[in-house]
Amino acid sequence: MISDRDKSGIGMTSARTRERLIRRLKEEGIGNEAVLNRIREVPRHLFVDEALSSRAYEDTALPIGHGQTISQPYVVARMTEAAIASGRPGKVLEIGTGCGYQTAVLAGFSGTVYSVERIAPLLKRARDRLRQLGIHNVRFRHGDGWEGWRANAPYDVILVTAAPPETPKALLQQLADGGRLVIPVGPRTHQELLEITRRGDDYEERVLGHVIFVPLLPGVD
Repeated sequence: MISDRDKSGIGMTSARTRERLIRRLKEEGIGNEAVLNRIREVPRHLFVDEALSSRAYEDTALPIGHGQTISQPYVVARMTEAAIASGRPGKVLEIGTGCGYQTAVLAGFSGTVYSVERIAPLLKRARDRLRQLGIHNVRFRHGDGWEGWRANAPYDVILVTAAPPETPKALLQQLADGGRLVIPVGPRTHQELLEITRRGDDYEERVLGHVIFVPLLPGVD
């Protein structure tokens, strides 16, 4: 539940500004109205530094510190569309909490989101922000995203917001049968957004498009 106070405002937080973003996403091919409504509802300006608030509703990635970025709204919407293509998932694993914006969008469509972040200050900030917004179906862990979160597996959906050079085996293993992994894979110069569906011991792969994400690094900070 996101309060009306956080959904409204003036200037960069105005309804008109948000509607411009929604129109752009529609023009770029986002057709799921529930996803568009969630993008409209989640106050992106609260997830970026105040100095960048005036750019919060541009369709662009923005820095959030620690060498990380808040994802471009189109990419957030596209990944969310893929994540919920088969309906509302009960358990979602998110690798790379970052500022918590993608987490907040996902939480509107999930039973529980389990979110892993390797950078402790980002994790704390995201946890505090989602609590302030009244989003309570997210569980956080400071850990190595390459390892996933085995204790709560299997997951109906796993969504990764940083790019490994190849798909981590641990994430494939933690995917439920029939579950879907949405992940960017490749070097910074050439990454593909993949949708990988588990069918028993087999995995069906589909390319959703070309993207640019920060690398998925091992370990914790």
